[in-house]
Amino acid sequence: MMMQNNNGENKRENFIPLSKQDVIKQCHALITQEQQVSFSDFCSLLDHYVHQQHHQLLNRLKNNYAYFDPNRDTLQVDSLNKTQYEAAHAEFHNSFLEVLKKANFEQITEHDLQQALAEESLFKVRLEVDFSDFAQVIFYRRGEQTRTEQLQKWFGLKKYSITFTNYERIAIYIQFKDAQYFKTINKQPVNFIPGSTIIKLFQNVPKADLEMLFPNSEVRMRQIDKFIIASSAVVGGTAVLITKLGASLILLFTLFSYWFGLSQQEVVINQQQLIALGLGMAIFGSFIFKEWTKFKNRKIKFMKTLADNLYFKNLDNNAGVFHHLLDNAEDEEFKETLLGYVFLLNHPQGLTATELDSHIENWLSSQYSLHIDFEIEDSLTKLLNYKLINKVNSLYYAVELNQAKKILDERWDKLFEFN
Repeated sequence: MMMQNNNGENKRENFIPLSKQDVIKQCHALITQEQQVSFSDFCSLLDHYVHQQHHQLLNRLKNNYAYFDPNRDTLQVDSLNKTQYEAAHAEFHNSFLEVLKKANFEQITEHDLQQALAEESLFKVRLEVDFSDFAQVIFYRRGEQTRTEQLQKWFGLKKYSITFTNYERIAIYIQFKDAQYFKTINKQPVNFIPGSTIIKLFQNVPKADLEMLFPNSEVRMRQIDKFIIASSAVVGGTAVLITKLGASLILLFTLFSYWFGLSQQEVVINQQQLIALGLGMAIFGSFIFKEWTKFKNRKIKFMKTLADNLYFKNLDNNAGVFHHLLDNAEDEEFKETLLGYVFLLNHPQGLTATELDSHIENWLSSQYSLHIDFEIEDSLTKLLNYKLINKVNSLYYAVELNQAKKILDERWDKLFEFN
């Protein structure tokens, strides 16, 4: 997968956009016929072992997040003091970032985030975010691409192209300030719980629209929308004043002139004129109410546009997010480990890290036209930890397949050893 950086240069990503089953299937084609059965057993053992390691990470995440999960449906039996609460939050924070890294997500820098907030929204809604509500804000993304789309303006009479940066996946991590802070500033939170931590996962989000992902974003009128409404009000108001309130305004002008000493002619208002004046004021009040309703309806329309966009872009929330991402991380770890082992197995003479990296990336490019930056260091580190490969000087060698099965089987058995 290829993306472009801010200088327009191509930058490859680490994410392997192939399912675990597809990678296993393609690796089978690289193995000799005599090794097929053993290789299937090896894949199964490796899959279960990697899963068990991530299961332990999942339990760690669940246990720590339970204390500040806004969607918790279980009783909180233990009461944590401030120090324990902060320790649990810090451990969850570190574990969650570990999952994001394993799933090949990259952090959106503060510069990129501020740049995105300054850009005009693609769906023509102006949003404002109060960053003072947050104790911590972290955005991660995966799959950055440059896209071009056709848009319309002037009621579809004119079409134009727009090129923008799009993120295939966005994970956000936001911790709100505690209740004491909002009490101090006399602000009543509406859409969130003070002190809680929310996690969300979105898909296909333009960089310029990142602000719509914040839980406290508020719709504001753009200058063009204010101009349209104001112009309509001026034109309509002028017409009402001239056609409906002309006589009433003249009457009021002469009355005020007499009251303030600008005119010596006494003004007498009869019943008919009084009724006309009342009707005129009622018409003017109705016009004001109509214009205010138009303003509110336009704002509601923008809020609906925002809600529609978020509805189709939202993938998961809170605890569901790290379940989702942990599954991604597990698949990524398995694919990186398997590809590294298979390509070393096919080169019994041994390969350097650079040679192995080149072989795997070229294979992905030729087979699927995927131009990714394979994480060779992660792959080799895991293979060495599992003792599935050996290193002699700068060369790496794969352990024979049947021996590799025994090693994984022994490691699996040791996971459940009890004294």
